[in-house]
Amino acid sequence: MSKADQIFSRFPEYIQSYIYENSWNSLRDVQIAAADSIFNSENNLLLSSSTASGKTEAAFFPILTLLRENPSNSISVIYIAPIKSLINDQFERLDNLLEESEIPVFHWHGDVS
Repeated sequence: MSKADQIFSRFPEYIQSYIYENSWNSLRDVQIAAADSIFNSENNLLLSSSTASGKTEAAFFPILTLLRENPSNSISVIYIAPIKSLINDQFERLDNLLEESEIPVFHWHGDVS
C-alpha cells in the first residue's frame, strides 16, 4: 500500500467523503507529506507551498483525524490567519467539511460578532 493510500485510509469517513465529493483524483504531495509528519512524528511542522496548493487541507485533515481518534472537551485547535478574507474563506471550507463530524468550528475577527 502506498503512503498516500495509508494516509487516506486513516482519514475518517467524513474526510474521505469530502475528498470524493470534491472530485479529487488524489492527495497532493504537500498533503501527503504533512499528514505523514503529523501522524508519525512529534516534530513541529511548517507548511510552505504556493497559493491554492492544498495547504489548508494538508494541515487540517490529519489534525481533524487526530481529534476524531482522541476527542477533546475543550478548544483543540486554534488557527491564526493574517487577513480576514482568508479567515472567512477557510471558515466556509472547514464548516462544510465538519458538518458531519460533530466537531464545531468558529471564526472570529473584527467583523464577526
